[in-house]
Amino acid sequence: MRIDLRSDTVTLPSAPMRAAMAAAEVGDDQYGEDPSVNRLQADVAALLGKEAALFLPTGTMANQVALRTLTHPGDDVIVPWEAHVVLHETGGAGANAGVQLTQVGHGGLYAAAEFETAFRPPGHMIYPPTTLIVIENTHNRGGGRIFPQADAVAICDAARSLNVASYCDGARLLNAAVATGSPAASLAAPFDLVSLSLSKGLGAPIGSMLAGSRAIIDTAVRYRRMSGGAMRQAGIVAAAGSYALRHNVERLADDHANARLIANRLADCPGVGLDAAAVETNIIVFEVSDANRFVAECRERGVLLNAFGPRSVRAVTHLDVDRAACETAVEVMTTVAGELPSG
Repeated sequence: MRIDLRSDTVTLPSAPMRAAMAAAEVGDDQYGEDPSVNRLQADVAALLGKEAALFLPTGTMANQVALRTLTHPGDDVIVPWEAHVVLHETGGAGANAGVQLTQVGHGGLYAAAEFETAFRPPGHMIYPPTTLIVIENTHNRGGGRIFPQADAVAICDAARSLNVASYCDGARLLNAAVATGSPAASLAAPFDLVSLSLSKGLGAPIGSMLAGSRAIIDTAVRYRRMSGGAMRQAGIVAAAGSYALRHNVERLADDHANARLIANRLADCPGVGLDAAAVETNIIVFEVSDANRFVAECRERGVLLNAFGPRSVRAVTHLDVDRAACETAVEVMTTVAGELPSG
């Protein structure tokens, strides 16, 4: 038995997805001649209600290209607490875009008033100017939290009034759309630029998207190439993304239900700290007395998890773990939790 809950990035392409990849029309994407890439970009632009979209190999590259597209070296970027661009991109924001990151809020959420307090105007003799705000929806380290749309609209409106650009790290935006019943285009509407991952809950082996105005995407094309992301016959992997968008979006609700199953049982377990009501999508972040020991002992019993800190553990449901697997996994997790020393 091996039940992998480390991330929704561990999914494997299904046989029908592999067939779609094998049958893909291809051309040279750097010349704009790959029909499968062009089709995927047009479909994602329509899905997110934007003029254009761009296919990139990874979500981290999408974030880094977004920073370079919307800022200048020396700028300040306002981001949520423990954002992906802060903790999961090996310092790329400073190394690649040359920007500094100011964290606001808590649990992955913040309000327009917090943005306005942190905002630094241009032309100050000491402070770097704030030129970009970032929202992460859903928020990874916040436990898959959905960013309230009213707050997103208010923040983007406030940013626009101050000539500050807006970017949604929407790697799991479709999880938020399915969980709330809101169209993805509505969630993306307030932002100048939005990303979307194809290789997480959607199950494709590779790929993320950026979507925005034609002018912004044209600029992003340059920084994609500068980052080494210009591709040739990329239609083979783009076809997997198109298949995922056709077949694997609505089923995200199953992942959310499985996450709630795990969360509800963990919340009742002595030695586990978890607010099950805060689990909104497919990510569960919880506390135990010794995260590394907990993860190691679960692994020995066939359940793979990630430690997020000395006491913090993350589990992520996805299309390759069904309800039965999640029931088995949570039995292992509660058993191991009961064997840990109290902290």
